[in-house]
Amino acid sequence: MQRVGNELNAEAHLSAPIKIAIVDDEASMRRALARLLKSAGIEAFTFSSAREFFDDPIHQQVDCAVTDMRMPGFDGLELQEQLSRTLPHLSLVFITGHGDIQGSVKAMKGGAVDFLEKPVDGKTLLPAIRRAAERSRALKASHKERMALERRYADVTPREREVFALVTSGLPNKHIAADLGVSERTIKVHRARVMKKMRAESLAHLVRMAQRLGVHTVAERA
Repeated sequence: MQRVGNELNAEAHLSAPIKIAIVDDEASMRRALARLLKSAGIEAFTFSSAREFFDDPIHQQVDCAVTDMRMPGFDGLELQEQLSRTLPHLSLVFITGHGDIQGSVKAMKGGAVDFLEKPVDGKTLLPAIRRAAERSRALKASHKERMALERRYADVTPREREVFALVTSGLPNKHIAADLGVSERTIKVHRARVMKKMRAESLAHLVRMAQRLGVHTVAERA
C-alpha cells in the first residue's frame, strides 16, 4: 500500500495540479475513485452521467476524464465522440465492468489513453491518468500555439506570403527577387516584415512555423 501511496503522491509534482473528471453512473465507484485521487493530491470532480459532465463548465478545465464505458443513455463511447468535436485535446481513460473487446478497440482507435477493467487499483489507474493529463496538456498547448501562429499569419500580406514560402524553401534573396521580378532590396524588406509579424527569432524558427502552418515550399508546389 505504501508503494501505491508513493506513486500517487508523484502526481503532485507536475507543473500544475491535475484536475480529473470521474464520469460513472455507480455512486460507490465515483466515491472510491474520488478518494483515491484525493489521496494523491489530485482534484477530482464527479458526475453521474456524460450529460451532467457536459452541462458543468468545469469540463473545459479538467486535464483528463475517467469514464465508465457502459452507462444509461449517453455512454462512454458517445462521450468520446462528443469530446472529439468540442475538446479534441482532452484525453480519456476508460473503465468497465464488462470485458468488451470491440468497445475497447473502438475506444483506443478514438484516442483513449487506456482501457481498464473494474475493479481498478491505484497502481494501474494512476500511471494511466498521468499519461492522459500530460497528453491533454501537450495537445492543448500545441493547439494554442497553432492558433497564435494563424493569427500572426493572418496579418501577413499576399506578397509577404509569397516571400515567406520562398524564404523557407531555402532560396537566397537574389533568386527570390528574380522569381518575383522585384529588387533584392524589396525582398529584404518583405523578409524583415515577415520575420517581425511572425515573431520569428531566426530563419530556422520561421521554417518551423511554415511547417506548422502548412506553408508550401517551392519543392512541394513543383
